[in-house]
Amino acid sequence: MKDILQEIVENKQRENALLKAAKPSMKQALLASETGIIAEFKRRSPSKGWIKESGQPGIIPLSYQKNGAAALSILTDEPYFGGCDDFIRTARKSGVTLPILYKNFVIDEIQLYQAVLCGASAVLLIAACLTKERCRELMDKAHSLGLEVLLEMHSEPELEYAELGPDMCGINNRNLGSFVTDVENSFRLASRLPADAVKVSESGISKPETIVALREAGFRGFLIGESFMKTSDPGKALAGFINSLKS
Repeated sequence: MKDILQEIVENKQRENALLKAAKPSMKQALLASETGIIAEFKRRSPSKGWIKESGQPGIIPLSYQKNGAAALSILTDEPYFGGCDDFIRTARKSGVTLPILYKNFVIDEIQLYQAVLCGASAVLLIAACLTKERCRELMDKAHSLGLEVLLEMHSEPELEYAELGPDMCGINNRNLGSFVTDVENSFRLASRLPADAVKVSESGISKPETIVALREAGFRGFLIGESFMKTSDPGKALAGFINSLKS
């Protein structure tokens, strides 16, 4: 008869091996993609309230994958965005293999462990939330855990954070104080980022022609959430968007 404790330990070793295994690279996915769309699962926002309260993490992220997303972003903040870590676990269990961004307001190492444990490939670090030194510490820790980092900046003073060498440099078109969105922010700041940076434009993108113009400005990733989530079928909306982009 097999020793039960031995069986439990062997199973735990297999589970840990999966946690430590290399995750799909968001950076490489964006560089290889024709569209670079990071489709976001976002049920709520602080400024607009519920966008899709009934949105299912076991359905929409997988639909995004089937309809051409290069990567996914899943909100895990509960009070302001109606999310949770289990949404990423559920998406993975549904069959999602694309890189997933753990999107939250990360200010402590414990959140990086949470990102790893739920199956994320990359984590968002927001310059506006962190001192430069704290951002460096969290970035180093994320990398040690096998997570890529999308470093989000919004204003010219924050661009100095790009010196830290994140895997991807994001420009948020939404002011996190007022929540006003202006895509011109990406165009204004693009040339100030390192030439070899993998640039991601975040928020306020609703038209295919905007992506075409942003690509010409050097961007390789485009995070889109509300435009898809406010429709009856976010995956179908993504497919239509991509078809318009390619036409």
